[in-house]
Amino acid sequence: MTIHKTIEGSKMTLGIEGRLETTTASSLEAVIRNELEGITDLTFDFSQLEYISSAGLRVILAAQKIMNTQGSMKVTGANEIVMEVFELTGFADIITIE
Repeated sequence: MTIHKTIEGSKMTLGIEGRLETTTASSLEAVIRNELEGITDLTFDFSQLEYISSAGLRVILAAQKIMNTQGSMKVTGANEIVMEVFELTGFADIITIE
């Protein structure tokens, strides 16, 4: 998995490429834990994400909890496989997906 990070003022976009799963989730978790201070608008660009596991969902949920207190978060570009995971797990109801 590769994380492409763009910051413009208080807006951060994280482009995730590859597979967000048990072996890679800790990399994204580190970004979430250490780099969201002062960010009021977080976007996950999933246009290059091939797959997300429960470990990846846990990191997305952690980011949502942080952003609920300091701004907004959205997911863009999710493919059919990722959208199915979001729908089956109920994530589609608790995160903003564009």
